[in-house]
Amino acid sequence: KLAAMAPGDLNHVNFTSGGSESVETAIKLARQYHLETGNDKKWRIIARKQSYHGATLGALAATGMAKRREACRPLLADFPHINPCYCFRCPYNQTHPDCNVRCARELEHAILTAGPETVSAFIAEPVVGSACGATVPPDDYFPVIRKICDTYNVLFIADEVITGMGRTGKNFAMEHWHTTPDMIAVAKSLSGGYSPLGAVIVSDKIRSAFYKEKRLFEHIFTYAANPISTTAALKVLEIMDAENLVERARDMGRYLFKQMAALTTHAMVGDIRGKGLLMGIELVQDKNGNLPFDPGVAAGKKLGRIALEKGLVIYPGSGSVDGVSGDHFLICPPFIITKDQCDTIVERLDASLGELSKQV
Repeated sequence: KLAAMAPGDLNHVNFTSGGSESVETAIKLARQYHLETGNDKKWRIIARKQSYHGATLGALAATGMAKRREACRPLLADFPHINPCYCFRCPYNQTHPDCNVRCARELEHAILTAGPETVSAFIAEPVVGSACGATVPPDDYFPVIRKICDTYNVLFIADEVITGMGRTGKNFAMEHWHTTPDMIAVAKSLSGGYSPLGAVIVSDKIRSAFYKEKRLFEHIFTYAANPISTTAALKVLEIMDAENLVERARDMGRYLFKQMAALTTHAMVGDIRGKGLLMGIELVQDKNGNLPFDPGVAAGKKLGRIALEKGLVIYPGSGSVDGVSGDHFLICPPFIITKDQCDTIVERLDASLGELSKQV
């Protein structure tokens, strides 16, 4: 059922117990794939700054959030990180399309710098979640990434732990860019929160390398593919299909974004972005140059507390600018949300922003 939902030749599934395990599994799958195909020097993972991929050591090494990495830094593999696709704050001070998606082409430079013979995979969130507040790349970003990966025999891992299973209005967010990765890591919505479950959806190419050599994937978790979790997930997928919840996420997302546009009148609302029912809003101290708040102000956390008092749950985040400064928050409503409830979100967020403006 899960493989049938995935794009392209992603026809095989390795189940895990959650998102970090899914990313860890994908990293190890990439490494063993290259061993099976005679490229034993390929081990490095290239990731992006302002990204989050999980709490286990391999996933954390790929993570680009400075605060998350700090305590475990001596334990982490030396994985290169390229600039994120962050058009609101382009690290090159350019604009799309004149930039020629320089942030994507930086991947080729990173591969050549590390040595193509050592690079195993590139990992990215299609729409960045907590680390950067639902940043969305332009249409040509992932096609360029795919071409670079193919050129240097580098696998492409899409971390869809947040974006997968319909959140962005497609089964998987990568479908928005008509680009098929070699692996997709999923979790969270897969079982609707009823039981811990994650998965890595794997391409025919990777599976065939193991099948041809009659090799097992040397990796296991105690509760991987446990029947309680997979049964819950199967029922979730059946309900999503029967009630057209992916299409509903698309349609209600369009409505929510349309209504949320009214909040740009607030001086501190710098950017509203995202896809489907994954929305990010970046807060700024001054729209003239999009100056971020001082980290000590903790504007995002303050807004989170104010909103909660008004009966609205948001997901505050920080460090989007440089790993330390920058405030944003996510709004991720359930797929069954109604238009009236979307209007309530906008009303309560409007009031919360007004109150925050008096405190900062």
